Amino acid sequence: MRLVVISGRSGSGKSAALHVLEDQGFYCIDNLPIGLLPELARQAEADEKLTRVAVSIDARNLSQTGEPIDQLLFDLPHEQYQLDVVYLDATDSVLLQRFSATRRKHPLTSSTLSLAEAIEQERTLLDPIANMADLSLDTTHMSVHDLRSLIRLRVADKESAEMSILFESFGFKHGIPIDADYVFDVRHLPNPYWDERLRHLTGLDTDIRHFLGDHSVVADMRQDLESFLERWLPQFIEANRSYMTIAIGCTGGQHRSVFMAEELAALFRKKHPNVQVRHRELARKSESGH
Repeated sequence: MRLVVISGRSGSGKSAALHVLEDQGFYCIDNLPIGLLPELARQAEADEKLTRVAVSIDARNLSQTGEPIDQLLFDLPHEQYQLDVVYLDATDSVLLQRFSATRRKHPLTSSTLSLAEAIEQERTLLDPIANMADLSLDTTHMSVHDLRSLIRLRVADKESAEMSILFESFGFKHGIPIDADYVFDVRHLPNPYWDERLRHLTGLDTDIRHFLGDHSVVADMRQDLESFLERWLPQFIEANRSYMTIAIGCTGGQHRSVFMAEELAALFRKKHPNVQVRHRELARKSESGH
């Protein structure tokens, strides 16, 4: 049995994430009181039909038993089934904007607590879950489409309990993915952008692959990154890490970082069962229709 716990501050996308898992065949429960989680896990484990279960937990339904949240989750019998804790968050300013745009009431606001104060208080209440999350996602710059795609890729499509490794390309001019475990900069590599014949292409195209493949410095960088990751990934696996995000950045996230992320993903797929690749800027362009 696989149990996924989705948590995070209100407005960060928990409902959208849960809907994705439901679409992918998970049995989903929204806003489960956390004190009921051990009994739910026991019942699900006894039911052969409930092989994948997902629940969302927020600040409104924390345990009233007096047992710390993190201790309750830690006490679940992890050795009997696969447990993944996914935590979503965004910056305070973006959460404020989202509530203002939707005119929804924050679950913690009251006559004595403003929206900004409720957002900050919620962070404190949920800190124990945030600190023990297997996968943390910052949705500040994500559209609903981005979030749905990422939950499907990282959580729903995770094939086993072994560590899921994501190679994600990005453009530094659009910001560094703050939920990355490692960030590598490939802006020093030859840039196809300066060749007008190649400018409109991406690192997925054959001409770009040939262009970058003809430079020994690119091969040297790939070899160094491969050696570094081969040296240290086993340490993360031994520490029972469930997720690893390796971000590869160039200026715009279109050519060099895409090429390098694809190259590394292909190499590590030969050694690890759960290797995925995502190209942040290409995904955003695709969504916008450009």
